[in-house]
Amino acid sequence: MMLGRMIERLDDEAVAIEAMIALDDLALLAEIDRAARDAAETPATYAAGAARRFAAHATDDDWLALMTAAARAEDPGVACLRRMLLWSLRHDAAACGCGRA
Repeated sequence: MMLGRMIERLDDEAVAIEAMIALDDLALLAEIDRAARDAAETPATYAAGAARRFAAHATDDDWLALMTAAARAEDPGVACLRRMLLWSLRHDAAACGCGRA
């Protein structure tokens, strides 16, 4: 599946939840849940927004890291989502001034 289509499909709450479960990372899911609550969003909405923010604002180096992770991963889609979520969590925390960055 093309990356753009994957990002688009995250707007479907069920798809986003399934994708986050596929991450198999309880600590990351807890961070997503906290960030979603801070933004008054559901975790699925946060994940979809994180992917869009990455697509719109990531640097060339961020994209290179994402593509490298995807190329090395057993499941490239999960690897891309993980990178996008981690990037978004890091940038959102830095922007909030809450000291979580």
